[in-house]
Amino acid sequence: MHYEKSLQIEQRLSELLELIQSGHYSTPELAERVGVSVPTVSRSIQALRERGHEIIAEKAEGGWHYELAARKRTAAK
Repeated sequence: MHYEKSLQIEQRLSELLELIQSGHYSTPELAERVGVSVPTVSRSIQALRERGHEIIAEKAEGGWHYELAARKRTAAK
């Protein structure tokens, strides 16, 4: 049972990271796409940051939007 919960969390983190890498999503959009609550997305974003992913948040219409810092640097060039 504990293993299944850990596996679900890892899968959610992986899915969120893929979404963040592919686009510019708000917290509610990420929550809807992954099927979790907004607070769960926020906690997951923090977990990804703790693992070394440079995820930046920008205040925009409709809430905070997330993207990888490296992606933003590449787009600015």
